[in-house]
Amino acid sequence: MGNRGMEDLIPLVNKLQDAFSGIGQSCNLDLPQIAVVGGQSAGKSSVLENFVGRDFLPRGSGIVTRRPLVLQLISANAEWAEFLHCKGKKFTDFDEVRQEIEAETDRITGANKGISPVPINLRVYSPHVLNLTLIDLPGITKVPVGDQPADIEQQIRDMIMQFICRESCLILAVTPANSDLANSDALKLAKDVDPQGQRTIGVITKLDLMDEGTDAREVLENKLLPLRRGYIGVVNRSQKDIDGKKDIKMAMAAERKFFLTHPAYRHMAEKMGTPCLQKVLNQQLTNHIRDTLPAFRSKLQTQLLSLDKEAEEYRGYRPDDPGRKTKQLLQMVQQFSVDFEKRIEGSGDQVDTVELSGGAKINRIFHERFPFELVKMECDDKEMRREISYAIKNIHGIRTGLFTPDMAFEAIVKKQIVKIKEPCIKCVDMVIQELINTVRQCTNKLDCFPRLREETERIVTSHIRDRESRAKDQVLLLIDVQLSYINTNHEDFIGFANAQQSSKQSNKQSSAASQVSQVPPCISSQTLSENLSSPVLGVWPGW
Repeated sequence: MGNRGMEDLIPLVNKLQDAFSGIGQSCNLDLPQIAVVGGQSAGKSSVLENFVGRDFLPRGSGIVTRRPLVLQLISANAEWAEFLHCKGKKFTDFDEVRQEIEAETDRITGANKGISPVPINLRVYSPHVLNLTLIDLPGITKVPVGDQPADIEQQIRDMIMQFICRESCLILAVTPANSDLANSDALKLAKDVDPQGQRTIGVITKLDLMDEGTDAREVLENKLLPLRRGYIGVVNRSQKDIDGKKDIKMAMAAERKFFLTHPAYRHMAEKMGTPCLQKVLNQQLTNHIRDTLPAFRSKLQTQLLSLDKEAEEYRGYRPDDPGRKTKQLLQMVQQFSVDFEKRIEGSGDQVDTVELSGGAKINRIFHERFPFELVKMECDDKEMRREISYAIKNIHGIRTGLFTPDMAFEAIVKKQIVKIKEPCIKCVDMVIQELINTVRQCTNKLDCFPRLREETERIVTSHIRDRESRAKDQVLLLIDVQLSYINTNHEDFIGFANAQQSSKQSNKQSSAASQVSQVPPCISSQTLSENLSSPVLGVWPGW
């Protein structure tokens, strides 16, 4: 197959790109392409306009290119342009092309100078172009301007890397000659993904703006920072020429004269300039397609076989088959059940690294929130003593007793046990709410079947609410069991004898032990009750 035959593959690759863009899907095939990379005001737009011979790209300060522009140049007898998002509409006025690019950019990114990786596909037919496809990427910037996000530099870098990291992508690194080549952002990015310079084509712009006495001869001769595909120098129109609507043909004639008359470049004038760059890119892209075609074809066949195998299941498929509908319904319900179980058990395929959810959150409720609610039930010691005193006196009535009555003890303890009802019920409520949230998350996969999703949520939520009522009844029953019988025979319970013994041991260690031993035998019942109330009731386990 000759070179002309290989060149015919460029429009075929363009059709593949349009097909993927038309269905809104990313292309999993590494289609051969050329990505244009460079800093702001490096001259990328001027190079592309020189290829077409028309002014059609937006210009201005800051980031002008805010979405990737897939520019497909197609050799034809007439001259017009068309956008993939405006199928059937031919643009013969290239000022309208610029306005459409600006409007389509603002439609996705807004007017705040933000960026988007969603490409704009522009196809230009002209007798002055060679078959070529380039992707114009946003210029590399360092400082956010206006309403741009603070990480605009990283966003642009990530977008560029999505394209140039592919082995099938040639990198057109555009660098102005009036800046230090060692500090070129474009060459630095290219070197990160293509350290050997196998896929990088260097373009040096603004050669006419270099300081007098300096030149870029060593760079263009590929002696400084060499690339396998070399460097090509171009001279674009100045801003004054652009504002003055200088014709691109006249500008290219001036570029040709510049290289022929400049003492540092005239010996390589035939290898410099925009026409030469266009021919080189056409040849490089054609050769690149030829080199990548075997691997591309193999990968395409592998994916085709995989799709055929997947489609085999649907051969003879009848949408109205009730058996298939039932099977699909059961599969979705089963998948919902599996997803719910995974979220509760913590064995899901996707792990949330932002916040707790599902089983982890329920675990936190039991081990952190519930104990915290119990700790919040502060017991005022002074108030407790006062209640104990009143309880003892009210139970004795007009009589005076020598010992603390059991009824007073039970009345105070039961009052404290009742307080845990509220934290327990609150714990159940929090767990139920998290279960319901988990159900809603698991039904997201049923969005395409809104009625099925609604009915699934209703049935499962109703079941959870039913179990909520039973769980609360069980919790209250357990609390009632504790209220019905106070086990004072438990080994952890400090009764009257143990309390008296502990009191005696502490009194022996006190300097006032002798005075305590001389207490008269006829002590009043009120004093005895107040003295005994604290050691008996204050040490009930867990309260």
